[in-house]
Amino acid sequence: MKILRTIIWVLAALGFLVFAIYNWQPVELRLWQNLVLETKVPVLALLAFTAGFLPMWAVHRSVVWSMSRRVRTLENSLKNTAMAHRADATAPASASQAVDSPVESLRTSGGDEPEPLDISDTGGGSSDVSSDGGGSASE
Repeated sequence: MKILRTIIWVLAALGFLVFAIYNWQPVELRLWQNLVLETKVPVLALLAFTAGFLPMWAVHRSVVWSMSRRVRTLENSLKNTAMAHRADATAPASASQAVDSPVESLRTSGGDEPEPLDISDTGGGSSDVSSDGGGSASE
């Protein structure tokens, strides 16, 4: 694609060169009543091309910049989501064993101590749980 762009620019430059050679004549431009600019036709054509090209090029570059920022943000979001899913995929295997298995199975496992990050309470407090789901001190 870059070669096609280069070919187009070279052809445009050659076309402008041919235009400049055949139209090298002075032109008077009256800018204000007492201000007159005398220049050659190709210079005037080049100024007109530049005046039209630069704003559109600036808009194009700003759109490319904003779209690349948006793509970079979305890629980072996707990467973070994938990393979170990867962490979730490895964590539930150990967490589900701790949550799904009852506390009694931990006590009867032969003295193995639970992992430091295990949230189940296997330590010394009362293990009596009332029928309402919570342990009350009055019972």
